[in-house]
Amino acid sequence: MSIAAFDHPFLSGLLGDDEVAALLSVDADIRAMLTFEAALARAEGGRGLIPTASAERIAEVCATFAPDIALLKQATATDGVVVPELVRQLRQAVGGAAAAHVHVGATSQDVIDSSLVLCLKTVFSLFAGRIDDLILKLDGLDESFGGQPLMGRTRMQAAIPITVSDRLRSWRAPFVQERERLAHQILPLQFGGAAGTLEKLGAEADAVRTLIAQDLGLADTPQWQSQRGFVADIGHLLSLITGAAGKMGQDIALLAQGGDEIALSGGGASSAMPHKQNPVAAETLVALARFNAVQVSALYQSLVHEQERSGAAWTLEWLILPQMVMATAASLRLSLQMLDTIARLGAKA
Repeated sequence: MSIAAFDHPFLSGLLGDDEVAALLSVDADIRAMLTFEAALARAEGGRGLIPTASAERIAEVCATFAPDIALLKQATATDGVVVPELVRQLRQAVGGAAAAHVHVGATSQDVIDSSLVLCLKTVFSLFAGRIDDLILKLDGLDESFGGQPLMGRTRMQAAIPITVSDRLRSWRAPFVQERERLAHQILPLQFGGAAGTLEKLGAEADAVRTLIAQDLGLADTPQWQSQRGFVADIGHLLSLITGAAGKMGQDIALLAQGGDEIALSGGGASSAMPHKQNPVAAETLVALARFNAVQVSALYQSLVHEQERSGAAWTLEWLILPQMVMATAASLRLSLQMLDTIARLGAKA
């Protein structure tokens, strides 16, 4: 059994997403951390801060190194972060004179935050593709049913006649907007050293940061280790996506309630009423939208990131942001599935 619904033995059948879960896995996180360490070594080697041979050796080991996860867990219990033990193991694997040149000038937060951004970069690319598919499905429904009449409702009461196209536009527009936000979302490298000053790199600090950002395909921005607006922005964007899906799900659940304006195939079964087909996907989209909306308020608490680094605010992000990503993944997956079940949309003739 699992505490989180997103990887629960059976709840994950509804709320999980294997594809995105793999992108947030321990293996993906470790690989991203090691990718940062390799880029750091290459950049410092390129600027003459460490020997080129050491940089090459570190990058070579990072490409295949598999740390002892049990030891990482044990050390995190006392250190509060995984990086000190990861670096210790990496230095041991690198060996020789090059070992002393691992992780030079960086700090744990550089590794962990940059790993987060690298993982988000991959996840956001996947989300963008799903939203593109979702928009295409909505366009297909418009082609099939757009001219059909539908009763417009305001404040849950019948208002004036509209068409299916009118309703579909209200579903489609937010997804177009969030797709644009995804495309323009800045994904910044985090690189600040012990207290955000990169003091160990001296005059080469900016040049090293630029080289790392270019290597990783991330934005070259000043350190943000105690300025967590980026994290809050990500949470806000995720909630906007699930909110758009939740509005669509709520509308479809209400349409299904009457039964004469929509026909769905493959609804959920009832243990007590065999004749029912419950709009499970639609209902779940509403729940996921509300879940993320609640998490946003908690994530904004991490903006209170005291002085040069906060253990408390940082830990709070680890508890919240991955679950918001998984909720968004499930929401987009279920949205695509739900649209495929619409066999008819609009009032019966």
